[in-house]
Amino acid sequence: MKELSLKIKRCIDVMVSFILLMMLSPLLIATAVLIVVTMPGPVFFMQDRIGHKGRPYSIFKFRSMKVDKDAETNFAFDKDAERLTAFGRLIRRLKIDELPQLLNVLKGDMSLVGPRPTIEQQVREYDDHQRRRLDMKPGMTGLAQVNGNASLTWDERIEYDVRYISRFSLFLDIWILLKTALIVLLGEERFKK
Repeated sequence: MKELSLKIKRCIDVMVSFILLMMLSPLLIATAVLIVVTMPGPVFFMQDRIGHKGRPYSIFKFRSMKVDKDAETNFAFDKDAERLTAFGRLIRRLKIDELPQLLNVLKGDMSLVGPRPTIEQQVREYDDHQRRRLDMKPGMTGLAQVNGNASLTWDERIEYDVRYISRFSLFLDIWILLKTALIVLLGEERFKK
């Protein structure tokens, strides 16, 4: 039963990501142009992440910060606030910066729903329980993202991810996608726990 559900999930991922990329192409193009105009440097931020079964892949995001190779290489998250531009802040708040991940979904590196992608440095520190996050493809949204997201601790996020994997169903995916849409439309602060 789970195998069939995973095959259906993949079909949904391909169809929905393709349709969304087509429907959102004017927004994607406008965002790319505004990034070029407001922030010198590349349009996309690409970073290696660890996916299903520990396979590495490159994640795509619209760049929302000024380029700082040193901060990106060394994961200097404390510098992020000063590197974030006004337009970058807007596309982050509206989650537009995440839309290029639809390409990752279409390629098969990611799914619409699953644990959020993680970096190799974090995976190296996983215990066996946390490593279960790698049992499914990473997602653009997940159970943790619709249950507090930024207000959760790292351990709480992992618990939500492991719970999602244990309870995976297509109905759970649909519920997460619907709640994600509400969060994007109405704002995350309305759904904080």
